[in-house]
Amino acid sequence: MNPGITKDPEFIPQMEPSIGDEERKAVADYMAAPGWLTEFRNTAQFEQAVAQYCNCEHAIAVNSGTVALLMAALALDLGPGDEVIVPNFTMIATPNSVKLPGATPVLVDVEPDTLCLDIEKAKAAITSRTKAIFLVAINGRYPAAGIEAFVDLCRERGIALVEDAAQALGSRYPDGFHMGTKASMGCLSFSSPKIITTGQGGMLLTNDARLADKLRRLKDFGRSGGGNDLHPTIGYNFKFTGLQACIGLAQLEKLAARVLRKKAIWQRYRSGLAGISGIKLFDMDIVNCVPWFIDVLADRRDELQEYLRQHNIGTRLMYPPINAQQCYRVAGSFPVSETAGRRGLWLPSASQLSDAEVDRVCTTIRRFCHEQQ
Repeated sequence: MNPGITKDPEFIPQMEPSIGDEERKAVADYMAAPGWLTEFRNTAQFEQAVAQYCNCEHAIAVNSGTVALLMAALALDLGPGDEVIVPNFTMIATPNSVKLPGATPVLVDVEPDTLCLDIEKAKAAITSRTKAIFLVAINGRYPAAGIEAFVDLCRERGIALVEDAAQALGSRYPDGFHMGTKASMGCLSFSSPKIITTGQGGMLLTNDARLADKLRRLKDFGRSGGGNDLHPTIGYNFKFTGLQACIGLAQLEKLAARVLRKKAIWQRYRSGLAGISGIKLFDMDIVNCVPWFIDVLADRRDELQEYLRQHNIGTRLMYPPINAQQCYRVAGSFPVSETAGRRGLWLPSASQLSDAEVDRVCTTIRRFCHEQQ
């Protein structure tokens, strides 16, 4: 919450970033020191801290989660004629990052319980032109088939696997590996709604030194080394500023507490929404996974959203299916993602939510459903 901005004390937002005195001090200290406001030591420190947290060999910071996905596509040399399997339920950045270098996103439906890519439908969509699968850890969840099933599938078919873990910082697989570290590359996001934020920003994770070197060149104009003007390869300016990094480092100090709080919030919602007809809270492996947002299916979704708005509670509609977006318009049957787009609602999900606020949301939903009977 920025100083000087008045907030209705009764309004519960669907999401808001949590920025405190620690971040403000970090920025003030950075601005007081000599520097160029560009990528330098602070960025390297942030990369090292994220790599250590995720137990990954290499972390490469870039200026958004979307750019992280795009760089993964560029690092794989995707282009015209190539196909990439992408879930039909995801943030639009996932297929867009495939489309920008000229490859074709092939949309595949998702699992009903996790909203992650359906592996059997992915298998059926593989052709001789398939070069990669972009697997999205929707809301910090892993597919019911398991990550190893996707790793094995891609190895058998000779295609690359990229983990879009933008919503999954703090989430791990049952074997303890952090999401985003099982594939050739994983992508994180630090945009404003994420569990930690730098305003905008992203990170690529990889355990492949060759890929890490390629990614570092891609983000810095293809330079042969920092600060020179020798360009053996094509690259771009996707760098992550030290100003953002000092905020990210301060946010990382709070990550462990936020992981615990996010899990506690989900558990309180599970209890508060239990037994309400017409409301389905998506399940979580709450031991290993961290819910980014609290996601539900509601029978009368639009009416419920308006009712909550009238009672000073913010919500957000879940993603429409990609195939129905005007910029794609892909024919086909995608019943699970279509249902999520039609009935899906994100409830208040900020890590700073109080127990009383969660209870108020649940009570208001229960009252709405009772009035509709």
